Amino acid sequence: MIFHTIFVVDDEESIRSGLTHILKGKYRIRGFPAAEEALAAVKEAPPDLVLLDLGLPGMSGIDALRELKAVSPEIQVVVITAYDDVKSVVSAMKNGAHDYIVKPLQADTLDVSIRNALEAVRLKKEIRDLQERYLRENLPGFIGTSDTIQDVMELVATLAISPDTPILILGETGTGKELIASAVHYRSPNFKGPFVSVNCAAIPRELIESELFGYEKGAFSGASTGGKKGLVEHAAGGTLFLDEVGDLSMEAQAKFLRFLEEGEFYRVGGTRKHHVRTRVVSATNKDLAAMIGKGLFREDLYYRLAVATIAVPSLNDRPDDILPLARHFLLEFNRKFGKSFTGISSEAETALKAHRWRGNVRELKNLVERGALIGKEKVLDLRDLGLDMSTAGRDGKRHPEERNLIEFPPGGIDLVSVQEALERRYIEAALLRTEGNESKAAKLLNINHHTFRYRRKKLNV
Repeated sequence: MIFHTIFVVDDEESIRSGLTHILKGKYRIRGFPAAEEALAAVKEAPPDLVLLDLGLPGMSGIDALRELKAVSPEIQVVVITAYDDVKSVVSAMKNGAHDYIVKPLQADTLDVSIRNALEAVRLKKEIRDLQERYLRENLPGFIGTSDTIQDVMELVATLAISPDTPILILGETGTGKELIASAVHYRSPNFKGPFVSVNCAAIPRELIESELFGYEKGAFSGASTGGKKGLVEHAAGGTLFLDEVGDLSMEAQAKFLRFLEEGEFYRVGGTRKHHVRTRVVSATNKDLAAMIGKGLFREDLYYRLAVATIAVPSLNDRPDDILPLARHFLLEFNRKFGKSFTGISSEAETALKAHRWRGNVRELKNLVERGALIGKEKVLDLRDLGLDMSTAGRDGKRHPEERNLIEFPPGGIDLVSVQEALERRYIEAALLRTEGNESKAAKLLNINHHTFRYRRKKLNV
């Protein structure tokens, strides 16, 4: 049986002893005659609930409430007050009290108030457990023990607490900026709200405004007869993630700046003002400072987006995490492809650590996916990964002719999956070479822009 701890803070000994007598069979009870003593005990071992008298000598009950919430925001506080002290009750509720009870105390009222407060404690712990589980299961890009990634995740936890503060995430292609944005969302008070991701580079410039803010009936040729909500509205109460924010047009930047400053916007073709509360997290692999100097990005928007910044390290800057990530991805693809790899060969591990990761975690994941698809042994080896060192023979010399040898596992391969994996790698490489410019990337692959965009979306690149 789980026993909750309750602190009773009241200068009247009769009330402390009376409450202790009533509650001691159900809860762990500690009594304090003054707020100062209770706060010292809270700092050592926070309770689940504090029953706090507002009429204390020394530090007042309201000041004590503020201190309690500052020391441990998770603590639930039920204030005890005189019958006619309405002003103090209002102040207490504004400062974070869960409930209030009026002297003289009634056992039934006290019991209900305590049970409701402890239920709130339980729900908060349940939400936190759900958040932690989500983060463990859905953020593989941040598996690892390196100091650099631990520092990043510590910063994420700190910044996530505020539900409104805009955050700008900076990092190379493939480092997991969207995963960081997701981590911010699922650690924040907005956890139950939607997480809406927008790839600004994938939406044509002439449509970005209507996609973000929506449009009214008949706003333009081809507009839906009923109008349409924008992504900003869909993100209400949650988090709006603007990926590749550096690709916003100057016009869209101006309108988004107004939304950030005022929390309001107009749909395209509309005259009614809309208000939405959502946290905005943005990301880019571009040098926004250089773009500001060239007049391609608004300086005022930059400072609104970058109230807090998170710099995501490249995989090359966290080499200690390469092998843990590779092993995690191998387990993932074991499940996906019905394989039974038991590990990675020592030669392959050496090659992975020596490789220069231009595509970062995404490149590593794709490499392991390829290996898991074509590998036929229980251990993933150099040839499966397709790294440069995969042509090394047993004599330690390179044998280029071996590149032409294709081996098949006993059950054959899924050719469609192999083709998609290969296509995904080339699309990512083309985007990397062209710094995310889709038109130039399409030219490198000798396909038109529309086909490139379709294949990129289909393959979730």
